Order: sequence, then C-alpha cells, then structure tokens
Amino acid sequence: METLGGHSDPPRTKVEETVLDLSQTAKSFDDVCGWVTRAIARELTDSTRLQAAMILRTKLRWRADLHELIVAAAGGDHSVLEYRYHRDVERAHGLPEPSRQVPFAASGGRRGRRDRVYEEYGVIVELDGRLAHPAENQWKDKARDNAAAAKGQLSLRYGWAQVKWEACATAAEVARVLNLHGWGGQPRPCSPGCPVRPR
Repeated sequence: METLGGHSDPPRTKVEETVLDLSQTAKSFDDVCGWVTRAIARELTDSTRLQAAMILRTKLRWRADLHELIVAAAGGDHSVLEYRYHRDVERAHGLPEPSRQVPFAASGGRRGRRDRVYEEYGVIVELDGRLAHPAENQWKDKARDNAAAAKGQLSLRYGWAQVKWEACATAAEVARVLNLHGWGGQPRPCSPGCPVRPR
C-alpha cells in the first residue's frame, strides 16, 4: 500500500538499493555479477536507477566493477557466464562484437533469445549456465541448434569450464570459426602467456 507521501506501508527497500546492499556483502566478484545481471535481465531495475543509487553512496565496494557490470548487463549480459564470455573471451581477444539477446521463434512457435549472434558470419554462440540450461532442457537446446542449422547458421555452445578456465582456447576456437565464415580479422593474445596467436 502506497501512502500519500509516496512511501510504501510496510516500508520496503528499492530493488537497486537491495542489489547494492547485496553486492557489499558478496564473497566474490561472480556473486556481485549475479545480483546485477539478474536484476536487469528480469527487468526489476535498470541501469539508470542503479547508477543513480551508486552516486548517492560515498563508500561503495566494487564501485568501478559495478559500473562496468551495469553497462554490460544493460547491453545484454544477462548472467555471470555471459558477462565472463564478453569480458574474457570476446573483448580480451579482440573478437568482433556480436548482437546479444537476439529474439527468435522456433518452428513450433516457441520464442526465445540467442545469447550471441555474429549476424554477418552466420555464427551463434549459446552460453549454457547451470541454472538456465538444466539437463531436462537439453533437447530444447538441440532443437534450437537444429533450427539455426536449417537457416544456414552454425551454433557453438559453451559452458562454465570453457569460459572461466579455458577462455583463451575458447576465443581461439570462436575466431577460427568466424574466419571460416568470412571474418577477416585476427584475434589477439590477452596476455604474454596467452596461446591465442594471429594466423
């Protein structure tokens, strides 16, 4: 119930305040990322309100990271896995920028979103996190890949191991596939020890 002064009864915290509060008690960066990406993906808040709430706090742990996360989540990184793919695979290795959260309709009329679509090259990357892609949904994922293939698109599918611990190898593989489909660019190593090398 909203009172005349615009306050709720009983009082409740705004979503963006809750997200920031949770980020301050988080044990890891991935936990912080999860709170931000989920709140924006579920349209519980938006980047403008989160940034405004941040400005009002003089002390804020993870401030620079939170700013980057909010921008990324607003741009289509709707999970920790998607954020890590964007940061550690694509951006770190100079891959082209794909479209994110691209709507599609399956042959049966079911609607969904593709995580990453490199439209110019007909390549799709799906990121399979534990929560969004449990074992019982694997047939839906396969049907989605088959529908893409029927349209001449190639689907690549990566999970936590490939993105978190094998980001360089994943970047090299995506770059090779993109090159085979017409991308004329070259990936770049993310660090001196990175195995990614231009052709």
